[in-house]
Formats: sequence, C-alpha cells, structure tokens
Amino acid sequence: MITSMLADSAGRKGSTFAFGLALMIAPLTADEGGYAPSVPKPTLSEVAYGEHPRHVLDFWKAESEKPTPLVFVIHGGGWQGGSKERLDRFADTRALLDAGISVVAINYRLMKHAAGVVPPVKAPMEDAARALQFVRTKASEWNIDKWRIGAAGGSAGACTSLWLAFHDDLADPDSADPVARESTRLFCAAVRGPQTTLDPAQMKEWTPNSKYGGHAFGEPNFKAFLAAREKILPWIEEYSPYALVSKDDPPVALYFGAPPEIGKAQKDPTHTANFGLKLQEHCQANGVACVLVHNGIEDPEYPEPTDFLIHTLKR
Repeated sequence: MITSMLADSAGRKGSTFAFGLALMIAPLTADEGGYAPSVPKPTLSEVAYGEHPRHVLDFWKAESEKPTPLVFVIHGGGWQGGSKERLDRFADTRALLDAGISVVAINYRLMKHAAGVVPPVKAPMEDAARALQFVRTKASEWNIDKWRIGAAGGSAGACTSLWLAFHDDLADPDSADPVARESTRLFCAAVRGPQTTLDPAQMKEWTPNSKYGGHAFGEPNFKAFLAAREKILPWIEEYSPYALVSKDDPPVALYFGAPPEIGKAQKDPTHTANFGLKLQEHCQANGVACVLVHNGIEDPEYPEPTDFLIHTLKR
C-alpha cells in the first residue's frame, strides 16, 4: 500500500517527504560508509547469502519470546548505486524493533555487476528473492515468523519489493539446495516512489515525459526502450510489477510526493504518483488491497511506511 509524508495543514509533512525523496534518489556510491545515527547497531552484520561480494545482509533482532515478524529492506539507486546503509530512508528500524518486528537490510548486484545476465534487471531482482529465501532458512535461529515478512524500499528497491509481492512463488520444492526450497512470497509491502510498471508504453501513456527503465533491459535510452518493446515484451511481463498482479497477492502501500496527474508531464517522472494511482486502480480491479498516499491526501491512516508495516504485520 502506498504511503507518503503527506502535507498537514502547515505543509510540514509534505516538505519532509520531499526532502526524504530527494535523499532516496540522490546519486550514491555502492558503500555509504555506515548507518545514520538513528539506526541501532545490527545484531549481525555482513551475513553472506550468496557468493558475490554484494550478496550480504544485516540483521536486527527484536526481543521476543515468540517468533517475530520481519521487515525486509531493499535499497534504491536505480539498480546502479546505493547500499543497505540507506535503511533509514525506507523504514524506522528503532520503531519496528520496539514493536517486536525484526529487520533485514540487503545488498545485491548492481547493473555493473550483471555482465552476461539477460536481462540485466534479473540480477538485482533475483538476488533479492534469493536473500529473502536465505532469511527464511534462518527463521528458527533468528526467531523469525517466516510467514510474516513485509518488504520496504525506495525507487528501484521499491520496484523490486513490488515484484516480490506480486510474483508467483519462485520456490523449488524439489531442489537439493535448502535455500531454493524456501518461499519468495511476502505478507505485505510498503514502499516509497516505486516504478510500478517497466512497460515503456504504459509509462508514456501515464506520464508523457517518462525516461526511465531502458537500462533494466539493456537499452541505452527511453527511445530505444520504446522501440524495442515488442521484442522484449516477455521480459517486461516477467519483471514489471503491474503485469504480475493477481487476486491472491498481499496488501501493499505506496508513498509519493506530489499528487498524480495522469497524461501530464511530471517534474520527476521517475517517481511520479501516476505510477501509484494506476497500480492502485489495477490492484482494486483484481481484489488486491492497495493504499495510495501522496501530498494531496489529508490525514492518511498510515502516514509512514513503518506505520503500515507495523499495523499489517502485527494484526
């Protein structure tokens, strides 16, 4: 479902969200040099879930006598930059821990690490799926309720979160690999500024000045992306969240800044609420709960992604 820092009567929350979104999409190096002071020290750091140097995650364990829900955080950065140390931009770790919810933040291969992977977006998305499966193998050791896992993230990480939320289960019950046997399904997701479709025709219809997404499929720019659409449509249908929605999918919450304006050019077409409105309509048509929050909505039920995650995972 969608939440965002919404403008209150004084406009304070709206300006805060704009600042948070700017941080979310700012160019970043792969290593941000540590967590913000507001983020507690992880219980476990740099836990490997695969063989690549970027296949690592950090874990924060909530104190509880019974297994806890978990929030699984996927950083943004266009699948080209960023790191798990962006955590505070997508979820309030301290609030989650206080609510009895454990947290994981992951790194994954960026596009520059995806040489030979076709399409390139397969690397970061399927890395996230693998990390989620790995976390489930740790359920007993880490005191996690592996069926109550919600995703959080921003921008490309939000797109990946929605991909996991809507994709059929990637588990292989017959695999000799115990990680591969685990489920990739989510209980919910709450994300900031997601690209809800990777179909350039939909993007252009919703937002005429769209320019994002070609790199996910190896195209150099949006014009080439649009020209290649018919050829790469099977890939688009595999990795575009909108294309994967079905009635058995979990609830989601989407957070944006400015209100949607379908069919009109946007100041930030890559993170426009047009993505949110069209996904919400599609989810509702398929019986999937989807909350949309932006600066044009007053007094949202869940002002922040963390609010939605706590409510949904603890209900």
